[in-house]
Parts: sequence; structure tokens; C-alpha cells
Amino acid sequence: MNEQDFEQQWKEATAKLEAHFGQPVDLQAALFLIGVNELGQGPRRLNKDQKIDVIHLAVCSLLEPYGYYEFVGKDKDGWPHYQRTERLPKLGSSEQEKLMKEAVISYIQEW
Repeated sequence: MNEQDFEQQWKEATAKLEAHFGQPVDLQAALFLIGVNELGQGPRRLNKDQKIDVIHLAVCSLLEPYGYYEFVGKDKDGWPHYQRTERLPKLGSSEQEKLMKEAVISYIQEW
């Protein structure tokens, strides 16, 4: 896929989130929203550490189809846990961002 098609798909994915949540969505916001969705506990107050955990949950969930993580179950509080199955390749920051955007696009397209 060329860069123009990729950017168009990213715009469509974020537009879908923005329409649903009524505010602008960047990559960090998309990760947070996906993490909350994957947590599956509905709207609730989260402290700073929990917000970081929610973003980490999103990253694990998004990279699972790529073979980097596998779901191992939920803890007693209902939080999903993943295990790393493969080391992520060394990527520069722009490559990391593109990988995460690709994963978000795939997630939103299946949503």
C-alpha cells in the first residue's frame, strides 16, 4: 500500500473514532480508547498508572495478530494479560508509529 492510501485509511479510522466519541483522536487517544474497549469494564475513573496499563493493554492486543503477544487470561480484577511471544524488531520512532497505526486501522476496520 502506498503512503497516500495508508494516510487515507488512517484518516478514516480516526474519523470513525471521532464520530463515536465526539472529539479529535490521535494515536495516543486511539490506543487509550482501544485499551478501554479491550478492558471491557465500561466507563470508569482510572488513575495515572491504570491509564498507562490501558495503553499497554491496547498495544499488546493490537500486536497479537502480528505474533508478538498472546493472550494468557484475565486476572481476578478482570484485566486481560498478554505474554510476549516474539521480540519486536528494532524500529525507529516513525516506523513504530506506522506499525501501531497499521494495527489500529486493522482493529477499527474489524470493529
